[in-house]
Amino acid sequence: MEENMKFATVEDTVEYCLFLIPDEPRDPEKHREILQKYIERIMTRFAPMLVTYIWQNQPFNLRYKPGKGNVPAHMFGVTKFGDNIEDEWFIVYLIKQITKEFPELVARIEDNDGEFLLIEAADFLPKWLDPDNSANRVFFCQGELCIIPAPRKPRAEPWVSATPPTIPQALDIISTHLEKVVASEAIQAAINRRIRGYPGKLEASLHRAHCFLPAGIAAVLRQRPRLVAAAVQAFYLRDPIDLRACRVFKTFLPETRVMTSVTFTKCLYAQLVQQRFLPDRRSGYTLPPPSHPQYRAHELGMKLAHGFEILCSKCSPHFSDSKKAFMTTSPLWASFLESLKKNDYFKELIEGSTKYQERLEMAKNYFQLSVNRPESSLAMSPGEEILSLLQTIPFEIEELRKEEANLPPEDDDKWLDLSPDQLDQLLQEASGKKEPQVVSKEEEEQNYDLNQVSQSMRAFISKVSTHKGAELPRKPCEAPVTFDEESFLNYFDKILGPRPPESDSDDLEEEDEECLDSDDNTDLGLQGSGEEASLKGTLDNLRLYMAQMDRELAHTNIGKSFTTRKQAEPSSQTNNNSDEEDSGAGESVMTPVDVDLNLVSNILESYSSQAGLAGPASNLLQSMGVQLPDNADHGRASKPAKD
Repeated sequence: MEENMKFATVEDTVEYCLFLIPDEPRDPEKHREILQKYIERIMTRFAPMLVTYIWQNQPFNLRYKPGKGNVPAHMFGVTKFGDNIEDEWFIVYLIKQITKEFPELVARIEDNDGEFLLIEAADFLPKWLDPDNSANRVFFCQGELCIIPAPRKPRAEPWVSATPPTIPQALDIISTHLEKVVASEAIQAAINRRIRGYPGKLEASLHRAHCFLPAGIAAVLRQRPRLVAAAVQAFYLRDPIDLRACRVFKTFLPETRVMTSVTFTKCLYAQLVQQRFLPDRRSGYTLPPPSHPQYRAHELGMKLAHGFEILCSKCSPHFSDSKKAFMTTSPLWASFLESLKKNDYFKELIEGSTKYQERLEMAKNYFQLSVNRPESSLAMSPGEEILSLLQTIPFEIEELRKEEANLPPEDDDKWLDLSPDQLDQLLQEASGKKEPQVVSKEEEEQNYDLNQVSQSMRAFISKVSTHKGAELPRKPCEAPVTFDEESFLNYFDKILGPRPPESDSDDLEEEDEECLDSDDNTDLGLQGSGEEASLKGTLDNLRLYMAQMDRELAHTNIGKSFTTRKQAEPSSQTNNNSDEEDSGAGESVMTPVDVDLNLVSNILESYSSQAGLAGPASNLLQSMGVQLPDNADHGRASKPAKD
């Protein structure tokens, strides 16, 4: 069971590297010192954002990594972001800003899926770029996303290689040809959409809620707000062995509970709220009735208490005290603290006040873990850190209970229950579509153009599909239209054989229709060769098949299922083979089918039968950028006017 639990909770990770350019040969020790200085400068520069940020699993971090093989020495970091994808995109924002602040640095970033930046911008990538040739091509430099191209023609660019470049080659290309490797505006926009709003977005990702917690946990979270993530994860990923420690609480007794305010990320809050859990009767944690006004606070506090107890149960209370030391004597601490003050980390708090001291303790913890961390030191586990804080920070239960009357208000958690319209809006924003203008249903129905449906379907049918799937037509605003005439004609040569000389690809459809509809059009411009004669025979046979199918269908009622054009073609244009048909069929005039009207009618009928749910019609149209209005009138939606 334990193995199954671990398999079910495989955590996603993101890795990032920062290289120094130009990468000239240096003494290894000197190079190490230079990169260590950069790490200190980077972590200090972005400390105001990172100190207060609550990470799902692991924080953003950098360390020196020596060179190996073709990879030079660089700064390296890895973060497990688990279920909170926002952690990954926050790191993308950080990497982008680091290369902007330090132009001499080049960065690359990838996760379990590989080049996830290319996945995000998949709709705008050049055709030649695929997972097989994307290695060591995607970087950030000077705040811009760079993609090292592949040569489209032999010897077109001497500095471009058809094979994926090595890291030194890629760094050399970026340093010498930066303007030629910057990604297109469409690709840049797709990435920027995901990191839009930072750093202000950090505050919006938080959720504050009241929790009925043991006093020890309330005191710990004042000093280390980030430990709430470890506690939520311990509860969320609990197993029967973990719950043994929660039968009888030894560290956080239920009798010491107080009401306090806890700051979560929205992801952590959702994980805690959505899980149903009843505590063991022996634990002493009881819940009021669900109708109680503070039921949610009691439930959240009970779950958090279980998470903290699980963390503490996994470590010995006699852990080494050597991990507790904080090196305020470090020469870096003074400059680090001054940087925090310049970036308004303490805001307008009075030095020496309780709130000031709380933020100062958070800064010290960040400094010890991220800036002044010795390479050989062993970091404390969350349980060890909690036990250490309980031994060092003084707190009075009665004082905490007096503060209950002055707690800040809770945040509204209505965002947990999204309406269908709100969910659609979020999906549209995530896909990069513009927010639709607010119009009434009457105006939407009156202004809607059904020609958009038929035009989109024609564009979809005209696309060439391969074994990789069919391509959806793009809007003109999404990407420029490109057409490789030579590749297109060569593709048809492989299927139909050599094409007739001096044939125009734009006239292929018209020529095929003339070959099928006219008995007199037998001269295809063939020169008598064996392959050309075979092509002529194939077209003649196809024409005969189509004519025979028309004669057979003329005796059925299948034509009545289609809507025809109002103006019938003159009887003089009927096929010469009508003499062979029976007299009834010969005297009738076959009116051409209105393809567009039948297409729109059938799609609207399919859309109407979906009853507002997802289905083939809506999925196909939405993938092509066509949004049908709501079906307010069933009969009117399924039977459009023919005028």
